[in-house]
Amino acid sequence: MIIPELPAFLTKLGGADYKGLIISLFTLTAMISRPFSGKLADRLGRKPVIIFGGLVCLICSLFYPFLTTLFGFFLLRFFHGFSTGFSPTGTSAYVSDVIPVERRGEAMGFIGTAGAIGMASGPAIGGLVANQFGLTTMFYLSSFFAFVSILIALTLKETLTQRHKVSFALFKLKKEDLFEPLVIAPCIVMLLAAYAYGAMYTLLPDLGHHLGINNKGILFSYLTIASLLVRLLAGKASDIFGRVPVLKISVLFIVVSMAIISLSSAGWMLIMGICIYGLAQGSTSPTLLAWVTDLSTDEHRGRGIASLYISMEFGIGMGALISGWVYGNSSANFFISFAICSVLAAIALIYLFAKRRHSSTSSTA
Repeated sequence: MIIPELPAFLTKLGGADYKGLIISLFTLTAMISRPFSGKLADRLGRKPVIIFGGLVCLICSLFYPFLTTLFGFFLLRFFHGFSTGFSPTGTSAYVSDVIPVERRGEAMGFIGTAGAIGMASGPAIGGLVANQFGLTTMFYLSSFFAFVSILIALTLKETLTQRHKVSFALFKLKKEDLFEPLVIAPCIVMLLAAYAYGAMYTLLPDLGHHLGINNKGILFSYLTIASLLVRLLAGKASDIFGRVPVLKISVLFIVVSMAIISLSSAGWMLIMGICIYGLAQGSTSPTLLAWVTDLSTDEHRGRGIASLYISMEFGIGMGALISGWVYGNSSANFFISFAICSVLAAIALIYLFAKRRHSSTSSTA
């Protein structure tokens, strides 16, 4: 709801040159908090992790209307990142607990579809509310939705059977808590592919305005609706044909979509690139999540999922920060900003093909 309006909100505070920090600070906190959320999901339970993320979202959304300084804005964005650092980790672990292995990709497609519905309707609703009633009302409505999500989470039955008591030791991270080595392959693909996501959410409002599209929220709706259309099919396809074959196609779509967006000179061309990227993103996320849960042990599933999200947030944060810096509020730099996204996705595609050949060689040997 609030992401499309934040660049304009930041500009009013005098921070037009720091738009890249809107996403990057948020994802930095999310990335830092992932090892904690993974460990707590495996030790304390899935449900408390989900609820904590919702509480952070609720509280932070309430505070945006009171911000008057750049420091306050960026500090709040930093703390707001805990919401996405916790809730998705707990949710994905919860889903993987209750779904049979052979339908794991399909299940991740369902959970991704739920998120895509929120991401599709959120920007449109946020833009409408902000235009009709102002930004303050939009922030309060965002907080209300977070409150509803907490109420729903409270009705869930905890799936973690062996739970530890709350103690200070649970919050002390060891070296092995930081990353799950078994999931390195999907994490590499996620890192390279997620860069484009950060660039999209940072630059899309300005690029749309440059091409004469003033409703910033509608561009994000195109993206998430396209993502929504393919998530269930992609997840199920990965159960049937395998994770890597589906990822090869989806990552190729990222390469193509970023190339189209970088060359966009008209609104229809930008929308076409956005829709292709939406199809790619909607296929990539559930497939990578399913791949990670395949590779993770039952005991450390939360850690494995957290590791994937760390890679995602690092990729998104770098994409937001670097693309914002490259763009520099100059429309002449849109091409190079999105061309970088295409190149990094191409590297991920090459890695997938190289990994497949390596796996085949190893099994033959």
